[in-house]
Amino acid sequence: MKKLLLATAASTLIATSAFSAGHEINVGIILGYTGPIESLVADMGPAAEFAFAEVNASGLLLGGKTINAITGDSTCIDSAAATAVAEKQITADNVAAIMGADCSGVTGAIASNVAVPNGVVMISPSATSPGLSSIDDNGLFFRTAPSDARQGAVMADVLNDKGITEVAVTYTNNDYGKGLADAFEASFKALGGTITISAAHEDGKADYSAEVGALASAGGEMLAVLGYADQGGKGIIQAALDTGAFDTFVMGDGMKSESLIEAIGSDLNGSIGTQPGSDGDGAAMLVEMMTGTVGNPGGPFTAESYDAAALIALAMQAGGSADRASIAANVLNVANAPGEIILPGELAKALQILADGGEVNYEGASGVELIGPGEASGSYQEYEIIDGAFVTQRYR
Repeated sequence: MKKLLLATAASTLIATSAFSAGHEINVGIILGYTGPIESLVADMGPAAEFAFAEVNASGLLLGGKTINAITGDSTCIDSAAATAVAEKQITADNVAAIMGADCSGVTGAIASNVAVPNGVVMISPSATSPGLSSIDDNGLFFRTAPSDARQGAVMADVLNDKGITEVAVTYTNNDYGKGLADAFEASFKALGGTITISAAHEDGKADYSAEVGALASAGGEMLAVLGYADQGGKGIIQAALDTGAFDTFVMGDGMKSESLIEAIGSDLNGSIGTQPGSDGDGAAMLVEMMTGTVGNPGGPFTAESYDAAALIALAMQAGGSADRASIAANVLNVANAPGEIILPGELAKALQILADGGEVNYEGASGVELIGPGEASGSYQEYEIIDGAFVTQRYR
């Protein structure tokens, strides 16, 4: 009941705009509301807004200020469009920070072209390319999801444990796909596995028979699909099933969407995959809190989105200011020890501790631990599709 009241109060506070503009702090949310991961963003965006609503309902942020979330569409794939959205948010809307972006290519473009030159913190819940760990970000880029350097190793371990020794690989032709494919290939080979072929595919095509033909010719016990559930990844899988080229698949995090199961159905049974995820108390707490408010509260990057938004608010409070430089200086302070551990639903408690001069260690829903700018430690959920549903096997 307490959680229900919190969510209701937060929603009411945002809807009625109880505070004047002078009491509002603009914060950007830039995600791919259209494009190849829109089915995932349908839960990620509301999760971030849920965290901001929780902060607003407390009335404790910087003496009673509220966060005004300004959403923008990254498209996931169009760097020029994403950069234009970010430029508007930063220059016209004067956002204090950005929750986002989502896909690695557009995230890197926004950081390099707009956010870093203007001193704006970005906390991405899902940009996982290993290349983002070393961008020239002046300490302004953070992410709550771990790098694909780690996911590639986890995927290799999963296959090795199952005795799979030969795999064909296809990846979406962008920073995310190439980074994950390279990390997976290196790790799988180090374990003695063989990559029969590693080939890029383009999103948005109506026919993937040529790509699947090349993959089938190379052979392999399984096909690794490192793409997007609403675009080329789905097309590759459907074509592989239609032609009998492959009947089971190992999938990266961009493929874990209910829309994929809805589109393909029981033919996916036996396929496996990975996504960032935690089995800690915080993950279950967030699912309980957002059930009925977010379509799939346990979906991919939903916890990371809530956590990224929460970190922005807590960094403001820790520095006593919504100044961009102050936020940047305090993200790591609130994300890591020392301090009182903070879980989902405890943002009011965290804000009060910080207002009183104390310290917090925000673990949130995804077990947040920021190693440094651009890098997060994290765990992965290993799942299998059984009877038309994603079933968790273990966490690694």
